[in-house]
Amino acid sequence: MSQLRIFAETGSTPLLDTREPMTIAAELAAQGVRFERWPARPIAADADQEAVLAAFAPEVERLKAEKGYRSVDVIRMVPDHPEKDLLRAKFLSEHRHAEDEVRFFVEGEGLFTLHLNDRVYAVLCEAGDLISVPAGTPHWFDMGPAPRFTAIRLFTNADGWIAQFTGDAIAERFPRHEPVAA
Repeated sequence: MSQLRIFAETGSTPLLDTREPMTIAAELAAQGVRFERWPARPIAADADQEAVLAAFAPEVERLKAEKGYRSVDVIRMVPDHPEKDLLRAKFLSEHRHAEDEVRFFVEGEGLFTLHLNDRVYAVLCEAGDLISVPAGTPHWFDMGPAPRFTAIRLFTNADGWIAQFTGDAIAERFPRHEPVAA
């Protein structure tokens, strides 16, 4: 189940801890972050990119028309991915992008953590969650030690995901994503 925990920048105890989607969306919207739930659609475990995109075509087309996204792809991460440790380490460093970072979780989960002013917003995204982190927002992403997710990504830049690392070590002070074993 989706979760939002809000921390003071210097604290370790959450100021808010909720799993209520409406509260999550409202808290994030107040910070300019889009969070919404899309309806579940059956996707075969071996579905290719075209099948995944076809299943969510109405929602993807709505976002493309609304925000001008030009490039869409699907990323799938599994526990035996040969570069999982390297990729996890890269995503765990605080960074920002020149464009919105938009992800829809088709399956699995990941933890987006946003550093906004003097607060840290840890957003556990699961299947059915869409998050759009505005351009310029410092954040990091943790896919966990044994990642398993499929996500649709939307970009305005045809080159896709380009990070600008901040050099701030804040991400090291906050909880990592440790999914509960199924």
